[in-house]
Amino acid sequence: MNTPAFSTLNLPSELLGTLDSLGYASMTPIQAEALPKILAGKDVIGQGKTGSGKTAAFSLGVLSNLKVKRFRVQSLVLCPTRELADQVAKEIRTLARGIHNIKVLTLCGGMPMGPQIGSLEHGAHILVGTPGRILDHLEKGRIDLSELNTLVLDEADRMLDMGFKDALDAIINEAPKERQTLLFSATFPEQIQTIAARVMKQPEVVKVESKHDHSSIKQFFYQTNTLEERDNALENLLLTHQPESAVVFCNTKKEVQNVADELLHRGFSVIDIHGDLEQRERDQALVQFANKSVSILVATDVAARGLDVDNLDAVFNYELSRDPEVHVHRIGRTGRAGNKGLAFSFYNEKEFYRVARIDEYMDMPIEPSALPAKSNNQPFQAKMVTIQIQGGKKQKLRPGDILGALTGDKTLSGNQIGKINMFPMSAYVAVEKGIAKQALTKITNGKMKGRNFRARIIKA
Repeated sequence: MNTPAFSTLNLPSELLGTLDSLGYASMTPIQAEALPKILAGKDVIGQGKTGSGKTAAFSLGVLSNLKVKRFRVQSLVLCPTRELADQVAKEIRTLARGIHNIKVLTLCGGMPMGPQIGSLEHGAHILVGTPGRILDHLEKGRIDLSELNTLVLDEADRMLDMGFKDALDAIINEAPKERQTLLFSATFPEQIQTIAARVMKQPEVVKVESKHDHSSIKQFFYQTNTLEERDNALENLLLTHQPESAVVFCNTKKEVQNVADELLHRGFSVIDIHGDLEQRERDQALVQFANKSVSILVATDVAARGLDVDNLDAVFNYELSRDPEVHVHRIGRTGRAGNKGLAFSFYNEKEFYRVARIDEYMDMPIEPSALPAKSNNQPFQAKMVTIQIQGGKKQKLRPGDILGALTGDKTLSGNQIGKINMFPMSAYVAVEKGIAKQALTKITNGKMKGRNFRARIIKA
């Protein structure tokens, strides 16, 4: 489907210039529908899956609404997780790079409070953060929302799932009544409708079909009536297909821990993320999975938000989602960008109604599949390991410095080095297993930015 060009919109010339330099010519469907309404100042409810272009849609609205010379908080974007907040802030900064002196602050839980307090004292135009931390700063008088003109609730359904309703209510009560409110949500449960009715003024609804093009994803459904049957089926499918990267979805953090423990016991390269992890542990788990140091991630839907992994080979629904729309989001993480994907789902005889709802929602006939013959393969082992460096953006460390330290003397080559992830006080680099000790020695004995940095290999 052809969509209009960004140049057809009444956007500031600086934003149009940046879009052009980024190679963004035509809008995605959700941008084409939502942006004209957002730019007209209307409240908008947008429903679309991850990757639909919603972040750029509301970011362009936020930036168009900004009075740069007025150094006050004018926009607030609330997100369910720190990972998503970081992604959103990064996109806003990228789109804003043609406009001078715009300050975007990220305020999330799990991060030290001191630097955030210092940054707030210097002021900002746009705040992006999680509800709990934003409310904390608000209650202590560190944030003034009196000049707020745009409030964005991103992935509002997940914020409610994570128990942020009271914090959202308290923040919204502090915001001026005269403002533009933009609400984006992958699903639209009754709670979201209630919030929208209360905090928005005659919102325009924009819905982009969230059904994944399932022609690129091969789905299999297996009836497993006991936990032992389910564990054995999961093991057999992993051994048969040998995915380099796979996500196993569960509905509760207790089940996440049980499944991860069982897979670990059976010799698989696995890590789990759930709500009880500290932010540092969560960051490390996501980094290790995304950089191929671990091949299997076990997670709940909420925990997997913000997961950024290219070419995910397979998705396993250890437990079927209660919502068929969430099922589509889960499996939509594989089979992207023209690649083929595999999705395996387990259900018991009491859950057949969930299979029927998925069948109806996706408009595709679902037949129970037969499990493959028991495989004699060994569990797939990740090819990379992760080195953590005790220094990051605050120390002015850049990915190029790390790559240079590893490959400068030509004894290691660039193709032996994987992803490099930068955080404020630390950095992570993936290297091939066979060179891990050599790479660690180069980092700890060498110098970056004229100084030594401590480092360690993270055990998966």
